Amino acid sequence: MPIYEYICDDCGEHYERIVMNGSTKITCPKCASAKSTIQLSVFAAHGNGTKASGGSSPASGSGGGCCGGACGCH
Repeated sequence: MPIYEYICDDCGEHYERIVMNGSTKITCPKCASAKSTIQLSVFAAHGNGTKASGGSSPASGSGGGCCGGACGCH
């Protein structure tokens, strides 16, 4: 069951919804408008709380940053 993030086109409210299927009607919890824009979600990964070995700066590309540098985003 994916969780999607939305922003209301009418009032600007940010909210999340679990979407069970494509026919789920999404409305704003603040103004009840059905006009919304889906946002790109940022997911979090849980670590074990230890520092990665190697360089200590995120720019070093080894063990730093949001994903350990393996995805090429650094």
